[in-house]
Amino acid sequence: MIVVTGGAGFIGSNLLAALEGRGDLVVVDHLGQGDMWRNIAKRELADVIRPQDLQKWLAGRSAEQIQAIFHMGAISSTTETDVDVIVENNIRLTLDLFRWCASEKVRFIYASSAATYGDGSEGFDDDDSVAALAKLQPLNAYGWSKQVIDRRLARVLREGGSLPPQCVGLKFFNVYGPNEYHKGSMRSVVHQLHPKVAAGEAAKLFRSHHPDYQDGGQLRDFIYVKDVVDVMLWLFENPEVQGLYNVGTGQARSFADLAGAVFGALGKEPRFEFVDTPIEIRDKYQYFTQASMQKLRAAGYDRAFTSLEDGVKDYVLEYLEQADPWL
Repeated sequence: MIVVTGGAGFIGSNLLAALEGRGDLVVVDHLGQGDMWRNIAKRELADVIRPQDLQKWLAGRSAEQIQAIFHMGAISSTTETDVDVIVENNIRLTLDLFRWCASEKVRFIYASSAATYGDGSEGFDDDDSVAALAKLQPLNAYGWSKQVIDRRLARVLREGGSLPPQCVGLKFFNVYGPNEYHKGSMRSVVHQLHPKVAAGEAAKLFRSHHPDYQDGGQLRDFIYVKDVVDVMLWLFENPEVQGLYNVGTGQARSFADLAGAVFGALGKEPRFEFVDTPIEIRDKYQYFTQASMQKLRAAGYDRAFTSLEDGVKDYVLEYLEQADPWL
């Protein structure tokens, strides 16, 4: 069996689709009362488990039955203010799974985040030394929760503690693609802009409040979810790879570029309107993120990343423009 926590979520459900045929798939997630179930409706599943029942489920199985746990589940909203909820879901559950995998010798691949880099003043190098991680200052509770896990695992590794046979943390940058439809305000800009651009409206982007950046010129490392999944499949095929790795393209692009790609996919000329960045996030707004990808390349990952224009075109035409947009 392969266990995917957060398996009905955005990245988790894309991973599930790619893992079909590699083992019995077990989804761990809350499905709620909306359409999130559609993210996994096309998959052949061995089981679907609520997160609060996972430890009991694991206790009823031998470790030999489980090939790996991909831990994608988390409270992923950067604006979540209930820190106790974040601790319970992002820290407590992750540490429990890490310790179980270490004890039972099961491979463990988990989602960290580029949010751990904070304002980027310390750079975006995926150095997993104890000293380097201690310098990072996340700007929100979500980023802090991922940083707690990264630092704990780094400490265990350096002190020779018990680790899973493969233990990998992945610092995802700005991921976009199919099956993100349930994420509300946390959806990618591609998904938020698509219906407006399709209807002939201008793309509304944040005005810059930084002298070094033009309006719409704020930069992010946007990565197509299919590339993220390719990295995880490569890790699954290379169990000797360990550590903390960035997952981006290594090339920052502007929000204007991203919006322009949506217009281009729909065969329209770009039109922009600029609005002030909301005051409540203005002081913590990141103007630049770009993953350093040398470490993953040095580990052996040599596949090319999808260009922004090609990724957006595939997402828009093959999913968002279809009657059934689910993977």
